[in-house]
Amino acid sequence: MTRTFIGLIITSTLCFAGISWAQDTTPPLPNPTIGDTDLPKTDTSITTLPNGTPIAPCIAPIEGMSCIPGGKFLRGSNDDKHNLTCKQPSNNDHHVSNTYPQAEIWLQTYYMDKTEVTNAAYKACVKAGKCVKSGPKYVDFDRPKQPITGISWYEANDFCKAQGKHLPTEAEWEKAARGAQGDMYPWGNGPISCDNAVIMNEKGRSCGQKKEKGKNPDTGRVLEVCSRGAFRYDLCDMVGNAEEWVADWYSKSYESCGKDCEGIDPKGPCHGDDGKKCGSTHAKVVRGGAWYWPEDHATGIHRRSHLATNNPGHHFGFRCAASVEEMEKLTKKSPTP
Repeated sequence: MTRTFIGLIITSTLCFAGISWAQDTTPPLPNPTIGDTDLPKTDTSITTLPNGTPIAPCIAPIEGMSCIPGGKFLRGSNDDKHNLTCKQPSNNDHHVSNTYPQAEIWLQTYYMDKTEVTNAAYKACVKAGKCVKSGPKYVDFDRPKQPITGISWYEANDFCKAQGKHLPTEAEWEKAARGAQGDMYPWGNGPISCDNAVIMNEKGRSCGQKKEKGKNPDTGRVLEVCSRGAFRYDLCDMVGNAEEWVADWYSKSYESCGKDCEGIDPKGPCHGDDGKKCGSTHAKVVRGGAWYWPEDHATGIHRRSHLATNNPGHHFGFRCAASVEEMEKLTKKSPTP
């Protein structure tokens, strides 16, 4: 039976009153069996970014999105032991961490989809003539509420643009997954299991839930979005289920990325240009772990790379983000209740 967990709602006085500064003040997580109960609070006296720009208040977002309050957060890790031995296909240098070094990063307030984009949502975009036909390459991955998988980075990017949003930057994705204090998981630093994420465990891939159609049922499948409930910022499946494309070109570490991955609202290598390549690389970043991989891939720090064309094809999904300006336009088009 799927357990439902109550995700943290962005501080209600921020998101619904929309009148106070949106510096992240995430309170302790509510379930001591899943997450920590004594998470430190951030400095609420900080109301501007280091360049003097005011941190925007949350406004009530459109349906299906959550506000991620602006401010600083801890990105990366100086002690990523798994990455040193990871055998997952990627452009990582063997035995060299690609999550190094940990650093303080600043982000303006932004918004994230609560769930991965579903097959139904992507098909609606195709029907509207705004997206190209694409999708799952495995049988039993095409249910309406399953996350869309098997698409390229370019197709994911086009979908988000068609919605008036954008693919989240790697920094935006990581803060949404880890919170301001840089926790390992969306629920804190408590253990990961099939109670809170769709991963491979001792029962097999997808927590032992086999494909119901086609060959090779033991390969498992992505489950319907939010099958494990919502956690920090009221977001679902930030780790596990489908790995997610993010906007950034891949770098072998934050150190090698340099200034493009530092400071305020970093966009990654080549300043986030969405062309066909960045320097000599054609690879984009994928985050979050998946139904197919064991728990040590399903963390808020794990990074892998893959060709933006998704050739050879992998079963990646995605979600969209929105800036303050994008959200203002979206709420005018689709007023919140």
